Amino acid sequence: MHIGLIGLGKMGFNMRERLRRGGIDVTGYDRNPDVTDVASVDELLASVPAPRTIWVMVPAGQVTDAVITELSEKLAPGDLVIDGGNSRFTEDQRHGELLASKGIRFADCGVSGGVWGLENGYGLMAGGAPEDIERAMPLFDALRPEGERADSFVHVGGIGAGHYAKMVHNGIEYGLMQSYAEGYQLLASKDIITDLPGTFRAWQKGTVVRSWLLDLVVKALEEDPGLVNIDDYVEDSGEGRWTVEEAIANAIPAPAITAALFARFESRTDSSPAMKMVSALRHQFGGHATRPAK
Repeated sequence: MHIGLIGLGKMGFNMRERLRRGGIDVTGYDRNPDVTDVASVDELLASVPAPRTIWVMVPAGQVTDAVITELSEKLAPGDLVIDGGNSRFTEDQRHGELLASKGIRFADCGVSGGVWGLENGYGLMAGGAPEDIERAMPLFDALRPEGERADSFVHVGGIGAGHYAKMVHNGIEYGLMQSYAEGYQLLASKDIITDLPGTFRAWQKGTVVRSWLLDLVVKALEEDPGLVNIDDYVEDSGEGRWTVEEAIANAIPAPAITAALFARFESRTDSSPAMKMVSALRHQFGGHATRPAK
């Protein structure tokens, strides 16, 4: 199988490599000349045999919209576009309709794994028609953790469902990170706690709060005890807001996720050890940029 991959940033770059390790031929395009395989989208499309499968892995919003619009003008009926970025599910539905008007197939896929996905594999949540998901299964099989299709890949439903599931996933992620971070601040404030990293390390085995995020808490503290080199300013990339907006629209109480989102807003005005930990965790799992300590 030979596909085109547009977007070779933090995740796209590693996904290209994992796909190739999985036996998939990949031609990648990125505006960064240091990582791209070809000089233009036109050259990428010319290199992929018909019917073409093009995976889009660029920032959500205007950038994704521009790429999908360009592909709608250059692809042929029967080609398949997969949006693997963090687009809002409502945008998927609009993009699917645009491409369908040209006879071009479309699917969306929420991808979780961050900068660790190259070695560990990715969790995948796909939305689209069954025949399009089946057509793309070699890609999903190459990207997911080996031997774990049933536990790491799901065809959630129609177009938009994959990104809706990923949106909720990221909302939950907000709440989990905030809980670890608040626990960190409470422990750090108490003089009787003399081994803070060791406390979190002791929770990694056999306790009900053990998780990969907890492992990353320990890793962050081992790399920077006290988090003295990191600012407490924490960005939000969209999915948390959308989750809260969906909760409001559907009258679903989501106090933990909402409070975690508001805590990120607060981090931009007040100094907080807890938000230093949230910032450190975002950097650990996703490679998100941090700000140096003031």
